[in-house]
Amino acid sequence: MNKKKYWLDKKANITKIYIALWTIGIFLILGDFVIHRHEDFKTAELFGFYGVYGFVGCVILVLVAKVLRKIVMRNEDYYDT
Repeated sequence: MNKKKYWLDKKANITKIYIALWTIGIFLILGDFVIHRHEDFKTAELFGFYGVYGFVGCVILVLVAKVLRKIVMRNEDYYDT
């Protein structure tokens, strides 16, 4: 059988994506030194505030989804007749 190869099957491509994401993240953090924001709240002017805020928000979203899954989950044969 001829198995089709995808571009993410190569470890070198995954490494390139990983390095690119780290590079973009570092440039965004360095932008915090250059850009002066005029915020309504003093906490929003802290270094790296939006990165921390986004990370905490994602963690809370995942934890709430785990609890919600237990509440709304049905048996595998729930809709079978």
